[in-house]
Amino acid sequence: MGLLVAPAQPAFAQEAQSQAAYRDIEQTLGSVPSFFKQLPESAIAGAWAEMKAFQLSAKTQLNGKTKELIGLAVAAQIPCQYCIYFHTAAAKANGATEEEIREAVAMAAVVRHWSTMLNGMQVDLNGFKRETDTVLRRAAETANAAGHSQ
Repeated sequence: MGLLVAPAQPAFAQEAQSQAAYRDIEQTLGSVPSFFKQLPESAIAGAWAEMKAFQLSAKTQLNGKTKELIGLAVAAQIPCQYCIYFHTAAAKANGATEEEIREAVAMAAVVRHWSTMLNGMQVDLNGFKRETDTVLRRAAETANAAGHSQ
């Protein structure tokens, strides 16, 4: 039985990539938080590239506040106290109000509740999809009709 393993990168190349990532983290964040330093050296460049290119980037379809509210909702479900703290603070830094934060967490709870109910009762997935499509189509028709009557 063989395993898929990428060819080993020379140690000096890995060291150069990790040091470049640490410099970029410090330049971007003002310091290198200790949790980055606890990652394996082989993981830091990729982990930072992902965070910087997506989570911290303004060049995505979701704005920072929305991404952080999603992060908070997921963190509340995992649950991860580190992530809850970070995403709450980051959501506030991106303009989220206390009410938006509470709504994001409440929405996560609602989804978890219905996921438990639907999965536990083994609701037919295809039937659920058909009914959902019907309900949403009717809601859109109602909204369109209300918009034309004004």
